[in-house]
Amino acid sequence: MTLKQPRPILVVVLNLLFLLPQLAQAQQKPTYNATLDGYTYPYEVQSFPVQVEGEKYKMAYMDVAPAKKVQNPQTVLLLHGKNFLGAYWAQTIKFLSENGFRVVVPDQIGFGKSDKPEVYYNFHQLAQSTQELLQHLGVKQVIVVGHSMGGMLATRFALLYPEMTTKLVLENPIGLEDYRLFVPYKNMAELYQTELNRTGESMRKYHQSYYTSWKPAYDEWVRVPAAQLQSPDYPKVAKASALTYAMIYQQPVVYEFSQLQMPALLVIGQADRTIVDKGYIKDKQKLQEHGQYPELGRKTAAAIPQGKLVVLENVGHIPHLEATQQFHQALLDFIR
Repeated sequence: MTLKQPRPILVVVLNLLFLLPQLAQAQQKPTYNATLDGYTYPYEVQSFPVQVEGEKYKMAYMDVAPAKKVQNPQTVLLLHGKNFLGAYWAQTIKFLSENGFRVVVPDQIGFGKSDKPEVYYNFHQLAQSTQELLQHLGVKQVIVVGHSMGGMLATRFALLYPEMTTKLVLENPIGLEDYRLFVPYKNMAELYQTELNRTGESMRKYHQSYYTSWKPAYDEWVRVPAAQLQSPDYPKVAKASALTYAMIYQQPVVYEFSQLQMPALLVIGQADRTIVDKGYIKDKQKLQEHGQYPELGRKTAAAIPQGKLVVLENVGHIPHLEATQQFHQALLDFIR
């Protein structure tokens, strides 16, 4: 007895049934535009118009009130890193709010839900736009907290507006060394092409280097930028990213730490070995000599007149995500 072969139409139906779950899953994956429309932040997002090179652009921000009644609450400004957005501060915003602080969290122009213009990016301009936002919100004095690239911006803000900055907190900031001295120069065309060539996989691999071990909770900070890759807006996102890499490379703050006059705290994850544009360095000896955060943290804390150092063992580049309780306790002890 011979078995009958399945009819062609039956094969097609069976294949469709097999593919339906995969198709449904693919449809569920969002694609985000340049300003992440459709992506929900942990708190209400508002916008503030800032002027850059004669044009007005939208600067997105969260302004979270204290969760309990406090007389004359202090305001904390949280400044995000290069490959991040204000939303990754969610746990820290909640913690600070519950402890009676007002929290302002901007997405800098070129990042997150803010506009991505093709302009000359510089830390002075970003600091000025942030100061204008604070003035708009009626904030006269502020505790400034910056992570990674946000640490470079926080330093520039504190240098430009010392009368506004009551305390400064730098969480594994980049810019503790001058990258121009050991990272090969790349022109804008090269930087832009690098950004255009990014994939979800390459983003994940880069993000994995931030932590001592990976957790599912970290997926969000890969998923969101990866969802922009297929957007028609991605070239705009890529260009802004390239321009801000150039900003970091060309505008060091390392030579000015001694000029900071307010109390400053450095919180340094000791396992961090971040070097901006590390992939361009071919000399293995230079890779080992630089990005040494234990040494960089000690050196920087010593350079700041009122500098204090808190070290977090076995923690990488993002303490507020990887060692949240330890980071929050160190932060609260310093700013209270």
